[in-house]
Parts: sequence; C-alpha cells; structure tokens
Amino acid sequence: MTFEETRSAGTPDAPLLVVRGEAELEVEPELARIGVLVSARGRDRRSTLDDLTRRNTTALELVKSYGEAVERLSTGAFSIAPEFAERGRGERVRSYHGRVQLTAEFTDFTVLGELVTRLADLELTRVDGPWWSLRPDSPVHGEARRRAVAEAVQRAREYASALGTSLAALVELADTGAEGPRPHRPAFGGGVRSRAVADAPAEPLDLEPPRLRVAAEVGVRFTMAPPEL
Repeated sequence: MTFEETRSAGTPDAPLLVVRGEAELEVEPELARIGVLVSARGRDRRSTLDDLTRRNTTALELVKSYGEAVERLSTGAFSIAPEFAERGRGERVRSYHGRVQLTAEFTDFTVLGELVTRLADLELTRVDGPWWSLRPDSPVHGEARRRAVAEAVQRAREYASALGTSLAALVELADTGAEGPRPHRPAFGGGVRSRAVADAPAEPLDLEPPRLRVAAEVGVRFTMAPPEL
C-alpha cells in the first residue's frame, strides 16, 4: 500500500474523517463597470477620423468630470474601415465607419444612473452595463473562506463526537469550490444607444445595485483518536 493510499484510507489507529465546509455571503457590490462604444461614419476617411476623435474626446471628458467616483477609465479597441458599395463595377467605397471602445469603473453608484443616461444621449454612442463586482482584494472573499473552514471543523467535531472520540490532526485542506461574486451581468438590457434626435435631456436611469453572492467550499481531512465501538 502506497503512502497516498494509506493517507486516503486511514488506519485503525488513526481513522480518517473527510468533511466538506461551505459558506455563502450576500453583500453589496464594490465596483460597477460600463462599456462605451463611440462610433462615427462619413464619406471620406479623414472626416470620419476627425469626427470619431471629437466624439471620443467628448465621452472621455464627460466620464472624467465625475472625478473621484471614477475608479478607472481605459481605452480599448479602435477601428476605422471602409464600407464598399454593393453594386457597380470595381471596388467603390461608399462610406467609412470608425469605432473606439471605452471601459469605466465606478465606486460611487449614486452618479451612475445620470452618467449612463448622459453618455447614451451622445450622438452615435452605445453604453453597455453596468456589471457589478467586488474588488479582487475584497475582504469578503477571505470571510467566505474562513466561514467555510469553520463549518468544516464544526462538522468534523460533530461526527467525531457522535463516535465518542475527538479530532487528532489535520491531514489536508483543499479549496474545492471557491466562487466569485454573482451576478455579474448588466442591470438593464444589452445596451443603451444614443438617440437620433436631439431633445430635452433624458431623465437619469434609476439603477439599483444587486446583492452579490460570494461562495466558498473546502474539503478537509482529519485523523481521529480511535473510537471505542
């Protein structure tokens, strides 16, 4: 019998007890992320690029105007491409399409509804999100793990007590099911597009952050003092 087999099976002098501990917390999100797609189109490449640059600057300045509420702002993919005419001989460019993607994260959710509405009010601009999450180093993750371990220890002690014995030593602790916060999906539809006709400013969206569920699961192996059966 190998060492691994001995450890898995235990011995009469050191019976093995294998238990699982689970924990699930419901918490408020710490971050909200939105995606902004700024577009432009025109009959020639230069005017389309100039128009895209102007709209991108407008979107960036709008987001930055919310100051400390903005945790992070970054620019993603950029593209500008011709659209060819479907009919006619040869390759004739009908127009040019340009796009640039922005991503912004926020810690102050009170301004989020107003901001996404103002962004969606910009010409040829699409807004996706928000996606709610915790910070990667949030203490909530550690608390869930501690509770999962505490439950495993308590469960093991109860089993040992039922046999009239006690735990002797910890053999193994495995993180078997750590799970990030859920849900991580938009609080409204796939996206909010800019309106084609300028009119009075739109009313801010009323965005209610969802409760996030953070789960942890551990598998633990203990040896016990030999029970008297």
